[in-house]
Amino acid sequence: MNQPPAATTTPHPWIASLQANLDALQNALLQGDASGVEQASAAMQAVLQQAPRTSEFAAPGSTLRSDMHSAAQRFAQLRQAVLRASAQTQRGVDTLLPQIALQQPTYGRMAASRPLASGGASRGFLRA
Repeated sequence: MNQPPAATTTPHPWIASLQANLDALQNALLQGDASGVEQASAAMQAVLQQAPRTSEFAAPGSTLRSDMHSAAQRFAQLRQAVLRASAQTQRGVDTLLPQIALQQPTYGRMAASRPLASGGASRGFLRA
């Protein structure tokens, strides 16, 4: 029985490094480790800056392009998870400490850009 060549090839060393750093970022996110997320993000940035030349993506028999596409999808999913967690944390801070939320921007956001309404969906669940 012949196997497809893609099943027997090892990933490009850069893709292996990228996947390892994505694993580290995911683990830090799941553990809620802020400093771990920061370190994993910095490591991801360093790996991305060392990307192979464009010609390597088009080399015959190379799985680099499809592997990169898979890694990009995974990275986008992790990014969305971070944005959702950040938004939930921000809503919690705004709800539990409204006086702080109006005085200081959290996560680099400007306090004036948030609506100043006293109710809303974000606080309704606490009143029920």
